[in-house]
Amino acid sequence: MTDNSPLGTDAAKPLRLGTRRSKLAMAQSGLVAEAVSEVTGRAVELVEVTTYGDVSREHLSQIGGTGVFVAALREALLRGDVDFAVHSLKDLPTTPHEGLVLAAVPVREDPRDVLVARDGLTLGQLPSGARIGTGSPRRMAQLNAYARSHGLDIETVPIRGNVDTRIGFVRSGELDAVVLAAAGLSRLGRTGEATDFLSPDTVLPAPGQGALAIECAAGSADLVAALGELDDPYTRAAVTAERALLAALEAGCSAPVGALADLRADGQAVNELRLRGVVGSTDGSSLVQMSTTGPVPTSQDDAAALGRELAAEMLAKGAAGLIGERAL
Repeated sequence: MTDNSPLGTDAAKPLRLGTRRSKLAMAQSGLVAEAVSEVTGRAVELVEVTTYGDVSREHLSQIGGTGVFVAALREALLRGDVDFAVHSLKDLPTTPHEGLVLAAVPVREDPRDVLVARDGLTLGQLPSGARIGTGSPRRMAQLNAYARSHGLDIETVPIRGNVDTRIGFVRSGELDAVVLAAAGLSRLGRTGEATDFLSPDTVLPAPGQGALAIECAAGSADLVAALGELDDPYTRAAVTAERALLAALEAGCSAPVGALADLRADGQAVNELRLRGVVGSTDGSSLVQMSTTGPVPTSQDDAAALGRELAAEMLAKGAAGLIGERAL
């Protein structure tokens, strides 16, 4: 009897999804597992993988940027310990990994950053001298620039830890507020804890923020094709432009670079892609912020070209001098 399943002859065996062990990683991997099971008709089991980024308490710039969150998952993929892996796309280095393929980028969650502040305060309501926690130089740069331009007195405080740990700094009174990704709170069912959604006009998110990356071995053609059914072409075009900007700036994942591509519609028809980028010094004293608009890309190459084009304009305006981490 011929096996016509899209994934070969082991249709009875669950597919193994590699994931980080954090609550957030498990929650978003669980969502992907359900979608993959629907597409393939196969059960999907989560395989927890501990990454160096999860156990180290050092700041990301000291341990090699956010690529430290994906290395162990990629090694598990290449060893065949798992069939596919789910990453937060903003954690994925921009350089492709030999032997692996980005099989799908599903529909993106809200890409914005949010504030979780004491007493339900918004960013503009924070008192003079407010202490805001974040482990991101990108967030620090833009928050400090916003404060400077609005005559506010804030202190950005470097922190690490999961969502509970970070929000705990506010609950305990150690910090007045922390900044988190809206998508993370949403996937944990905790959006109600956000006290302010930060407009991209105030804080541009990290390239790829809010999007997930589903990665598998390049040789698993049937699985690549099946996972590809979860790919959202608009999300893929947007994050491709953002990540091309990041790569062209030669910046690591922990450098102070923000980028957001959004699709703009004329009536019902989506007809433009706007890409915004920012690079800043962490104290907010210098900021290079620019945007460009082009037709909706018809290929990944077109999307990447838009990112490279904006990066070149930003470099010409002095962005290179504001990037603390340069690729070797």
